[in-house]
Amino acid sequence: MPAWRAGAGLCLALLLAGGAAHGAKPTERSRQKAVAEQERAGLQQKLTALKRDIGRTETAKDDAADTLAESEGAISNANRALRELAVEQNQTGVKLRQLGAARGQLVATVELQKKQLSKLLREQYVAGNEDRIKLLLSGDNPNRINRDLQMMSYVSQAQARLLGALRANLLAVEANQAEAQNAKDELEEIAQEEREQKTLLEQEKGRRAALLASLSKRLVEQRKEAGNVERDEQRMAGLVDKLAKLIKEQAEAAAAEKQRQQQLAQARAEAKAKADAVAAADAKARALAATAARATAQAQAERLAREQAKGGKAKPPTPARPEPVAPDEPKVAQRRPEEAKPEPTPEAKPVVAAVAAEPVPARASLAAAAPEGAFAGLRGQLQAPVAGRLAAKFGSKRGDGPSWKGVFIRAGEGADIKSVAAGRVVFAEWLRGFGNLIIVDHGGQYMSIYGNNQALLKRAGDAVKGGDAIASAGNSGGNEESGLYFELRHQGRAFDPVGWVKF
Repeated sequence: MPAWRAGAGLCLALLLAGGAAHGAKPTERSRQKAVAEQERAGLQQKLTALKRDIGRTETAKDDAADTLAESEGAISNANRALRELAVEQNQTGVKLRQLGAARGQLVATVELQKKQLSKLLREQYVAGNEDRIKLLLSGDNPNRINRDLQMMSYVSQAQARLLGALRANLLAVEANQAEAQNAKDELEEIAQEEREQKTLLEQEKGRRAALLASLSKRLVEQRKEAGNVERDEQRMAGLVDKLAKLIKEQAEAAAAEKQRQQQLAQARAEAKAKADAVAAADAKARALAATAARATAQAQAERLAREQAKGGKAKPPTPARPEPVAPDEPKVAQRRPEEAKPEPTPEAKPVVAAVAAEPVPARASLAAAAPEGAFAGLRGQLQAPVAGRLAAKFGSKRGDGPSWKGVFIRAGEGADIKSVAAGRVVFAEWLRGFGNLIIVDHGGQYMSIYGNNQALLKRAGDAVKGGDAIASAGNSGGNEESGLYFELRHQGRAFDPVGWVKF
């Protein structure tokens, strides 16, 4: 078989082997999801303990809304999971399309390089494949031999470059195929999870409807009791106070850790400066010793020259000794050659620097995601959290019970609830009296509170921007109407949001 055909066949075999085996293995999405869940676990434990602590002070027993808690929490989780899966599916689809386009370009490049390599091999085969030894022993004109050898060198270099580029592109094709396969596996995972979540959602909605039908009378009676409303408000106030305390503790811990890191960095900088000073002093001492040795050698050479000029007997020059280091110069311990640490090679240095500079992944926390004082400057500029009609205003009476601490906005079930400003979610769970509740900390001890939601789309620790969808409207917690209960609080105290929000 001709050599060029064999080479082309080998390239094709390498190309086909690149995407041969893709064993079952966890996808990148699965690994990232596991890491994210681990990071949230510690924060969720703190919030669960906080909620349990509030529950211990409860005097109300056997609240009908508590029967709905598990079902409404499951509906919220299923809706959030479906929304997150839809976002992931779109992102993965875009990635897969990009990988497909890149793979097409790579395959076209590989095909072109294979043709070029086949052409080179064919031309070499047709030319008789003369080697350098034959040319040198041919006895031909030396100029022609030199020219032919130079041409053979150019051809060899071109072949080497082409083979290197082809090898790199084959590896890129293989990596592209592996990444595309991983993206396809992720899409299949997402589709399977979507099917499971939809089934779970339908089951929980049916369960909640049955519970509402059986509890409707008890819910109506309990909602009319003024004591229940007061307890709900006390529960909210206790939750906000405890969250503020937890946020403060985390901020203090973060500040202490930052100070410790700064002190550690300063200590490292000082140690490096001392090491640099010692190294500079050692280099200076060596330079002085070398200068003195050169001066001594030059003086001896001049003396020897003068004696030879006079015809006298010249003494052989004595080897110059390096002058001792001055007492005030820092002494550096000399290492034996085998103890000396080799400097990293130029290729290794960027790798070392990259590892040293690699950031540590941030843990989920309740630290404010907005600058201090930013929320206070937004007074009168905040957009309404949901489109709807104000059914209850701040300060108005609740029948025979206490006055409203927030506002209730009627809205259709499933309507997007949006954060009124940038901040961080500090609570996202079911709470008696408020159903699926989400609280956003905006810094400066300002918080916004969103209750009675059908689903919570964000988790505790998530940073949000103004206008981000954080929940969907509903009537969880035993509320009669679908809508949003909304509060604004500063230093734990509720205030009228009408002067702040454009309803």
